Amino acid sequence: MIIRHRTLRLGILPSSRYFSSFESTVKLPTGVAYQQPTGLFVSNEFVASTDGKQLTTYNPRSGKPIANVFAAGSPDVDYAVQSAGSAFRSWRSTSGTDRGILLYRLCRLIEEHKTLLGSIEAFDTGKSLHAVVTEDIQDCINVTRYYAGWADKIHGCSIQPFAEKFAYTLHEPFGVCALIVPWNYPLMLALWKLAPAIAAGNTVVLKASELTPLSSLYLGNLIAEAGFPPGVVNILSGDGNTGAVLASHPGINKISFTGSATTGKKIMHAAANNLIPVVLELGGKSAAIIFEDADLEQAVKWCYSGIMSNSGQICSATSRILIQESIYKKFVAMFKAYTVHKTSAGPLDHGPLISDVQLEKVKHYVQSGIEDGAHLVYGGKEIIGPGYFMQPTIFANVRDHMKIVQEEVFGPVVVMDKFATQSDAIQRANSSTYGLASAIFTKSLTIAVDTSQKLDVGMVWVNSSQDSDFRVPFGGFKMSGFGQELGEYAVKNYLRPKAVHLNLGISL
Repeated sequence: MIIRHRTLRLGILPSSRYFSSFESTVKLPTGVAYQQPTGLFVSNEFVASTDGKQLTTYNPRSGKPIANVFAAGSPDVDYAVQSAGSAFRSWRSTSGTDRGILLYRLCRLIEEHKTLLGSIEAFDTGKSLHAVVTEDIQDCINVTRYYAGWADKIHGCSIQPFAEKFAYTLHEPFGVCALIVPWNYPLMLALWKLAPAIAAGNTVVLKASELTPLSSLYLGNLIAEAGFPPGVVNILSGDGNTGAVLASHPGINKISFTGSATTGKKIMHAAANNLIPVVLELGGKSAAIIFEDADLEQAVKWCYSGIMSNSGQICSATSRILIQESIYKKFVAMFKAYTVHKTSAGPLDHGPLISDVQLEKVKHYVQSGIEDGAHLVYGGKEIIGPGYFMQPTIFANVRDHMKIVQEEVFGPVVVMDKFATQSDAIQRANSSTYGLASAIFTKSLTIAVDTSQKLDVGMVWVNSSQDSDFRVPFGGFKMSGFGQELGEYAVKNYLRPKAVHLNLGISL
């Protein structure tokens, strides 16, 4: 059997690395200097914005500027969407096998540039280099490889209601997808969306956050080097106005957005005029429930990681901890002691907040908690010095009406309170307007399974927190959005079913 691949559609794999005419030299804290793309990536080229407007990205650890990049305006969004639309006309007929080959190439290139990509993102987000390289960029590799394998496994089904009638379904790509990602996990969340969208046969316009655009723009180099046809992947940097223009653009066929609930509502409103289907992965106020039979040492460690990692800037952070009353005082004391231990080596180890604006927002929430009568167990102050650092902060004896209990802080702030019974814990956990995730700590399989079923959230961790996996769906309920990232569910986000009816002999 001879297998023929349509190599023209794959493009010619460049023999040397793709370079942009819009670059600036950036020196990383590691001492390595590299060429950072600064233009808008459209049709496999970096271009300036029409009005020449630029934005500056800053290192959160120092507060110092890193680079200026072009910011897309309305004409630039038009250009990117038109480029994606033109590319889709041929890309939609590219075989799943060929799409998979391109994604495998991209995966290989991300792996080859793993350390550099991690260094760029660590500089732009303020995270530790080790965490970004071993966790975030490794997840990019895993996700891209996973969806490369999905590309040739997309199919419909056949249905024969009776002898004279046969029907089948096609699962077709939507067309041009707008992918809007936040600043906390820039490249990882970009590939959570981009890889399944491309595997399903769509073309994309990716809008990176104005606070952390560097790694996404650098990805444009790898897209071109992998051999994707021009226009299949387009990458724009810009502020919220860029996102609003993109979401309301009549040339967009599907939107996937990750960010705050407030912005998610605006995205839905912008999409409504054109009835564009939307997937939203929004914020959370996730509860960790500690039952009295739990391994408290492990529960403390997991709960600390669940809120203090990335300085609490995680949508699924377990920022509320509900503790059974018989172990309440012991757990609070253990959590405080562990926090003191973790910060004694260096108060900056948990990382900075992303900006001065975010730092002021977190400080406002801390002050609100104090004024509302919550007991400040630890922290609560800005760490004075370069960058945007906040002490890990623990509140106890909180009440459900308090802002720090109801609203997403998106910082290293955890609130604790006690519960009496399992039903009380479930009711308290479900009282939030959000429904992204919960964690349960218990040695009882019966309690774990029963509680998991009754929690009104999209994800439940049992005896852990935040240990997501690229093969398992990620998404929430209520104000945390709808639709799932990751696993096979993400592929379905970017496909629409079509029914075809065949008349095998029905006469009128």
